[in-house]
Amino acid sequence: MAPVRSPRTQNKRRPLKLIMILESPWALLILLALPVILLWRARRISRAASIRFSSTSNAAKAGMSVRQRLGAVPLGIRLLTLTLLAVAIARPQKGLQQVHDLNKGIAIEMVVDRSGSMAAEMKYEGDTLNRLEVVKRAFSQFVLGNGKTLKGRPNDLIGMITFARYPDTVAPLTLAHGALPRFLETVRLVQQDERSEDGTAIGDAIALAAARLKTAEEVLASQLGGENDDYEIKSKVMIVLTDGANNGGKRAPLEAAKLASEWGIKIYTIGVGGDEAITSQGGVFGTFKFGMGNSVDEATLKAVAQATGGLYRLATDAESLEAIYREIDELERSEIESVRYMDYEERFFILAAVALLLIGLETLLGSTFFRKIP
Repeated sequence: MAPVRSPRTQNKRRPLKLIMILESPWALLILLALPVILLWRARRISRAASIRFSSTSNAAKAGMSVRQRLGAVPLGIRLLTLTLLAVAIARPQKGLQQVHDLNKGIAIEMVVDRSGSMAAEMKYEGDTLNRLEVVKRAFSQFVLGNGKTLKGRPNDLIGMITFARYPDTVAPLTLAHGALPRFLETVRLVQQDERSEDGTAIGDAIALAAARLKTAEEVLASQLGGENDDYEIKSKVMIVLTDGANNGGKRAPLEAAKLASEWGIKIYTIGVGGDEAITSQGGVFGTFKFGMGNSVDEATLKAVAQATGGLYRLATDAESLEAIYREIDELERSEIESVRYMDYEERFFILAAVALLLIGLETLLGSTFFRKIP
């Protein structure tokens, strides 16, 4: 399988963003004076002195002069001047905004039992699957999201270790979650011709996962080319999922849990099973189903979780397994901090200068073209 590069889109500076703001927006209240000015002018014109004529028909036939047609220009200039001055007083500013995202993610190692007992059947969304397939689908939804109750873990380092008699690293800790489905396809139950590989080495699997998590910072640095200043590993978590009891390996589960605790790693343990667990086996006369009972060593799994500050839950079906993932998803959340850098430039000078020119224009027109002689 070709190596997968980790995306850098989750921990980089965003492109510069151009924004406009008003430093003193209250100054726009000056604009409320414009309707008052219009009303005052209308009342003034209505009260202006007049001379009575017997008939104005001849004056109406003469039409309106250019000066009369443009009579509202001075008022328009004055209103525009007041508008520009109000906006200038509000101090418009042009700014360049740069947002720098600082991700605080969680390093999560999924530790999954693939021993023969995981062949027991479970219902999953209407289908009958073995426990391992249900666990794989639930884990995929936990990481990638299901569009409903699980939003996914896009900002977390995710890795996966499987175990039977021996633990194996299936997927290294990575931010490239798009590769996880391909890794999950390679996870299989111990086959009939691999009975020498069958077993449940929970302790060794926990120890291997703890070792992987201990070096998570180095793994992150190698994936990001040493440019991981924008990403911080907030915590380290291990999710151990099994349906049996430790019966192989060199380390006992509690011994490995104490090692993980010393390295600051929290362990969540999930027991998969129940008294109603069944499995299918083919024979000469067809396929037979028989019960398997509950072989989960709950006492050990509880002790492992308590030793590291985690918790233990029992999943008897696909629904309860999804509920456990939702609980863990709420307990272990990533954080994204956005630091904003602003660089502003004052823009009121142009508005004030244009307003000053308009005042001069109004004065000039009032003294020449629109001059009134009492």
